[in-house]
Formats: sequence, structure tokens, C-alpha cells
Amino acid sequence: MSNQTTPQTYEYKAEMKQLLHLIAHSLYTHPEVFLRELISNSSDALNKLRFRKATGQPVLDESLPAEIRISVDEKKHTFSIEDFGVGMTRDELINNLGTVARSGTLEFLEQVKQGQGADKESLIGRFGIGFYSVFMVADEVTVETRHAAPDGRAFRWTSTGSGQFTVEEIDRKAQGTKISFTLKENSQQFSQPYAVKGIITRYSNFADFPILLNNEKVNTVEALWRRKKDEVSESERNEFYKFLTNDTDEPMGHLHLSLEGTVNFKALLFIPGKAPLSTWGYQHEKTVHLYANKIMIQDDAKALVPEYLRFVKGVVDTPDLPLNVSREVTQSSPTTARIRKVLTSKVLGMLQDWAKTDREKYEKFYREFGPLFKTGVQVDFENRDTILSLLRFESSKRGAGELVSLKQYVEAMKPDQKAIYYLSGENRQMLERNPNLEYFRKNEIEVLLLTDPVDVFIVPSIGEYEKKKLESADKADVAEAESKVETPQDSLSKGLLSVFRSALADTVEDVRPSKRLVDSPVTLVAGSKGMDAQMEKLMSAMDKNFTASKKIMEINLEHPLTKNLSKLYMADSNDPRLKNYILQLYEGALALEQNRPPSPEFFKRMTEIMEEATGK
Repeated sequence: MSNQTTPQTYEYKAEMKQLLHLIAHSLYTHPEVFLRELISNSSDALNKLRFRKATGQPVLDESLPAEIRISVDEKKHTFSIEDFGVGMTRDELINNLGTVARSGTLEFLEQVKQGQGADKESLIGRFGIGFYSVFMVADEVTVETRHAAPDGRAFRWTSTGSGQFTVEEIDRKAQGTKISFTLKENSQQFSQPYAVKGIITRYSNFADFPILLNNEKVNTVEALWRRKKDEVSESERNEFYKFLTNDTDEPMGHLHLSLEGTVNFKALLFIPGKAPLSTWGYQHEKTVHLYANKIMIQDDAKALVPEYLRFVKGVVDTPDLPLNVSREVTQSSPTTARIRKVLTSKVLGMLQDWAKTDREKYEKFYREFGPLFKTGVQVDFENRDTILSLLRFESSKRGAGELVSLKQYVEAMKPDQKAIYYLSGENRQMLERNPNLEYFRKNEIEVLLLTDPVDVFIVPSIGEYEKKKLESADKADVAEAESKVETPQDSLSKGLLSVFRSALADTVEDVRPSKRLVDSPVTLVAGSKGMDAQMEKLMSAMDKNFTASKKIMEINLEHPLTKNLSKLYMADSNDPRLKNYILQLYEGALALEQNRPPSPEFFKRMTEIMEEATGK
């Protein structure tokens, strides 16, 4: 005997029609999310059936498989999704699919009309309208359902998502729900199995239940973050990481978290074995994937990881996070902030542990990800001390490639040393040739050698560490502060300095006797308020209109060359050769500082000087 009845037609309210139009045409960025929403609904229905069984409530048929079945036909362009979950009663069908609008919807629509639609991103969390995303890809949708209660009846719901919907009683033997439709012309790609499989793999690969596409299981990777960490093998984690990131190498390390309390979430995070090829390629890299009960919400949850930890990969799964209309961007919420705070603390804690117990591993991490990681000093004030403790540098007193922390530097400082010194340049070889290092090397004062371009921005911003200021060895007053050596100040020295000042009047800020030079006759240093040479070079590269400040030339009055110049000066203070020699010294110092060839005039002048010298 048939249970079929005459279809009953129901009218949507006016605001509901507007809402459905908005959903179908405005709210979703990518139409493929309709499939994620339908899978999520099927997964919820199967979970509700599982709960019904667990609580001893009777079920129509306990033998049906707990799975989600999707069928597509690329010739007819049809699509269906079916589950054997809890199903819906007639009232639930009408209430859930017919009267979505709740308090606040009409006011929301008015805001959208008036151009105040920014708040539309909260709609899905407030009104639960994920099902209606199907109208982006279909003109008419049919839902057949039967509640799981033994006396449940079956119904069919049909709608075009515009003015009305119909409900009728039908024959359906199995509990659960089946949604079917023919795809719109501009959405027929969703009837191609490979396209649907790709969407499932991207969004729903870790759903609680098997997903079958044309009878083939698609979601084959287990949600490892849901298991206890001591039950997951290293090989399983590595394979999961490779699946998640498409990386062929194994990760450097991982964090497996399960937290309950003020915020509830599970996470499986990884630090890759290698950084992107480009130092700043992280902006194109996706970081943590965000899931809600194993359904992916975002594949790049920027809000959960600070910028300086963007190298972290993995999954965060939480039931607590309010979602926006397309589930693509989470709302700003205390939950987001709490998860971010916990994740940041846990990642930094892992790095601290590596630094203490596995120096080789930590230094490998630092060489790969240091350029991005150290920027945290400037932005994360809550964790600034921890980040400072994790910074590493090469130094003048240690071999090439050997790294030192700020703490180690301070512990090795001389008792009367006044500051932490650093010198920046393109590479270590260039820095070791820098005359400004001579005083420090002679007096066994350690100098940090900064060769990472980002260091010239990061290190000066530190200011001080353990009450010791960080000072550039390129600055004019640094050696003076440390040195106890008196420089000659007789009339001859003062006269020679005046000749230097006259010859270089348009190119330098001042000429001074040096307390830092040991083996070199001259050097160029920044004034106390000037930038060091590497910073100026970077600023010039970023801004073609940047004008570098004039440098101070320091002269080693004890150098043999300087003494010879003094003799020339004594013999004839107006000797034209003096200016030539001084200009040659200046351009040589400038070329060394900037690590680039001198001007053609330098070589012309050099030839003249050599001709004169060989002629004698």
C-alpha cells in the first residue's frame, strides 16, 4: 500500500526569498563549497544516528552502512549525495529547509541593501544556511528523507530556491537523506568524477565517515590529530605531513596537541625540513589548515599563526570557532586569539627544547627559517624575551658557521666591556676584511657578524639585552667608548687632519684620528646618528631617492703611510700630491665599505701614483 500523498506547496516569506537570492549569488567566493556543506550535513546526520544508538533509542535499520554516497553522471550532468543517518521528520524538513530565516535576518538584509554588508560574513554562524549553497550550482533541488525512528515516515522536499517549496510523502525504505539535482550549465564541471574527487580530497578528506564517489572510496587518509599521540607512529606522521603539504621530504619536527578547557582543540603541527627557495616565499605558502569536526574550513588559517611562524604546517581542529558565511574566513573572536596564543607558545617551547637538547637540529632550523623567525622580535612583544633567547649569530671570535646566542655573548664579555657589538655586511669574508673590526680583534672583543639582510633591521631594534646596549662597530663613537689609547694631538697631526678635511670637504662629515685602526691607514664610519653601511645599501635598493649620510673618515696616525704623508706635509703643506693621495685613500675605503669596484678615476689616479713611485 502506498504512503504517497498529494504534494503540499509552501510559500517562502519575502525576506526569505531575498536571503536565498543573496546566498546563491553573493555570499560564497567559490561555488565548490556546496559539496563541502552537503558532506558536512551528511556527516552530522550520521553522527546523530550514532548518538541515537549509543543512548539506546530504537533505530529503523541498524545494518545500514555509516557512509556517505555521492553519484555523478557527466553525460546527464546529475549529482546526488546520500547518507543513512538520522533523517528528518516532516516538521524538521519544513523547519530546517523551509524557514531558515530567524531573528535578525531581515535587519541584516536591510544592511546589505544599504551597502553595510561587511557583517554578512557572520551569517552562517547565526542562521545555519550551509545547505542553501547548493542553489549556486542547481536550479532545482530534491531532498528525500526518512527519520531513523522505527515508525518514521518518508518525505520529498522540492524547491527552486526562489518563491516556494513542496513537501509530499513518499515510499523510501531506508532511513537517512538523499539530495539530488541537475547541475546548471555553468556548473557542469561538478558532474566530472575527477573534479568532485579533488574537492572531497581538499575539503572533506578527514570526515568521520567513508565518502564513496560512484562506489569508490575517496577519503583514504586518517585524521591522525584525533588519535592519541602515543598511538601514532613516526612513519604515519611523516606520510600524513607529505599528504598535507605535497612535500617529498620528511618534516624537521612535529607537535601533537589535544587541549580542553577555556578553548578546545586538537592539532598536529609540523616544521618542514626546508624553507621555500625564496627567502620571502612564505607569503605564497599556506600555513595551518583549520577544521571544524574534521571538515575543512580554511586551507590557510592566517589568524591562527603569527606572521613570523608562517613556516608551520599542519591541522587545527576545533568545535569552538564561530564561522563566517562561506567558512572561508573565521570571525574575529576570543577563541581565535586563545588558539593562536596556545599554538605560538607551544611552537616556541618546542624550539627552546631543541636549542637546549639538540643544538644541531636547532641550528639547522635557524639556518632554514631564521630570516622569517627573527622578525618576531619586532611584532610579538608578549614572547619577545623567548624569541631573543632563540636568536643566533656568527661572530668574530668563533669559526665560520658556528653560531652564538646573545646570552652566550654576554656571558663571555670582558668585565669592563660596555656593549654588545655587531658589524653587518654581505658575507663573512667581507666583514673580516673590514678595518672597523681591527680594534675589536686586537683587544679580543667579540663582534657579532651579521650577514642576513634582515639583521640590519632586526638587531638595532633590539636596543639592549640584559642591560647591555647593542652597538654597531661601524659607528664613530664605539671604539672611543672602549679604547684607553690616546691618539697623538700634536700640531703636525692637527695640520695633517686639516689637509684631509680640506681635500674631502664635500664628501665626508668630518676627519678624526682613529682609536679603532691597527693595520689600516684609514676607514669610513657612520656618525653617532647615522646608519651603518649595510643598512644604507638596503635603503638605497628599496628607494632610488634615498640619500646616504656623509661618513666620518678616521685616520690611523701611527700607520707608516700616514707618517709618510706627514713628512710630505712638513716639507710642503701645499704639495698637490697630498690631495691625490688623500682622494685615493678615501675612494679605496669607500670601495671596501660598499664591496664594489672603485671609480675609473681611482684607477687613473693609481696609475699616476705608481708612475711617480717607480720613476724614483
